[in-house]
Amino acid sequence: MLQPELAEKIVKEVQKLISEEIIVVNTDGMIMASTNQERIGTFHEGALLTSRQKKKLIITENETPQLKGVKSGINLPIFFQHDVIGVIGITGDPETVTPFGEIIRKMTELLISENYYGEQFEYHSRAMETFVLEWLQAKEPSTSLLERARALTINLELSRTALIIEFEQREYPLSRDVWSSILNSFSQNKNDVLTRSGNERIIVLIDCSDSVQPTSIKNRLEHFLQYIKNSFGISAYAGVGQCATPSNLHHSYTQAERALKLARRNRSIIFDKELILEMVTGELTSEIKAEYIQRTIAPLLREKDLLETLVELFKQNHSLKNTAQALHIHINTLHYRLKKIEELTHLNPNTIHDLFCLYLAVLFLDE
Repeated sequence: MLQPELAEKIVKEVQKLISEEIIVVNTDGMIMASTNQERIGTFHEGALLTSRQKKKLIITENETPQLKGVKSGINLPIFFQHDVIGVIGITGDPETVTPFGEIIRKMTELLISENYYGEQFEYHSRAMETFVLEWLQAKEPSTSLLERARALTINLELSRTALIIEFEQREYPLSRDVWSSILNSFSQNKNDVLTRSGNERIIVLIDCSDSVQPTSIKNRLEHFLQYIKNSFGISAYAGVGQCATPSNLHHSYTQAERALKLARRNRSIIFDKELILEMVTGELTSEIKAEYIQRTIAPLLREKDLLETLVELFKQNHSLKNTAQALHIHINTLHYRLKKIEELTHLNPNTIHDLFCLYLAVLFLDE
């Protein structure tokens, strides 16, 4: 419970309140942390007595020769859940330092409680993350997985929709307190399962056995993403899979990942059921897409005007008139540029096959 790292943190925090020498001692009387480095690791008999008697011990200058390793001051037992887990000592004139005693004790116990519940949060988060990732990979739940599900009160027999929320990359990872606030703020039904995944993602497995509507999921997501944007300045997006039976939950998760790729590009919420062309392109590796670009529009990468013209042509749904207007060029100039594109790429923007090939290349380039 009371580790050297925490003891050192306590010393540093208490030191902000008073200038006297401070020690933190374990229940065996060994000094774990101190403002005087030479005392760390030495025995303190007064702290041992304080730990055993479970009450404050005042040591005067006259009493110091009678106890091993002590100085005049006060020793206060540190309680956690009604048990003494250590002692904090303040060296100095007892009359001077005693008034600080209860304040120091309460602050110390608050630090320990905060640390304990923080550790519990981290432990539960890691356990839940490990469980969910194993669950998503399992075709059939193992005995171990079933036992852990019962311990976590998770029903593995419900149909669920997988969704992945991803944060934009930041310079520093989120703190434990921020993670706790974010996870607790997501509106959940009792059977929903939610866990962090690494430092950038949240995985949610929503109970869809009662035919949860996509609009309901989208409303919850929009509210949640707006909350973390307003509260923590964190931008996020989400990919949502389709409702799947327990044995096909991994398919819903795969769909959520596929939708997330487009959501990442559009900075939005994307449902897999909305994808059409992206169902195919999303399965291609970045290497294949790069090679495809080289085989199609690579010559245009050095011709800014031509590439800009091709992109605008698709934005204007292949309307030559609207494309020329958007680019502020004469229609004859547009025809010239399209002819130049055909000469460089050997793909004719006026035929369906070649136009589609060019469109895919621009799509991959945008990614």
